[in-house]
Amino acid sequence: MNVLPRITHAEPVIHGVMKLIFTDGYEGVGDLRPVIPCGRIWAFPQNPDDFGKVQIEEYGHHIFWIDEAVRREIDLAADGLVAIASGRPRCTG
Repeated sequence: MNVLPRITHAEPVIHGVMKLIFTDGYEGVGDLRPVIPCGRIWAFPQNPDDFGKVQIEEYGHHIFWIDEAVRREIDLAADGLVAIASGRPRCTG
């Protein structure tokens, strides 16, 4: 059984790029710029100041932003972030 990765640290490097550290010791830089311009849900972190307001879910399952204006949480799961940071392809279908 594979243990799912958990996030211990998430820090914006530049707008759209996040330094990530996981419980298994893996450290990587995830380029989220291809993700955040996709759809209205991503309007909040598209703003550089708001991108910096990233938070880590209590147990490290995902990172998230809270858009108070529309009372919405925007999140990205830890396993997807590992795939993005490591450059491994993700299943799409």
